[in-house]
Amino acid sequence: MCDPECPNEAITFGAEIYEIDPDLCTECVGFYEKPTCIEVCPINCIIVDPNHIESEEQLLDKFAEMHST
Repeated sequence: MCDPECPNEAITFGAEIYEIDPDLCTECVGFYEKPTCIEVCPINCIIVDPNHIESEEQLLDKFAEMHST
């Protein structure tokens, strides 16, 4: 359910599970108030990766860089 909801196309099906690319994920900053993947996940399986903690400012910068024209 999360894959089509991601506005950054950061979610893909890996070898065995869906994976989130941290280089593409903005935690929906710039799109929504909360991460949509977490909101729609029926089994609560999306966890925070302690190796990829970003501030809201960092996420906004990433959003701006990815979606600038």
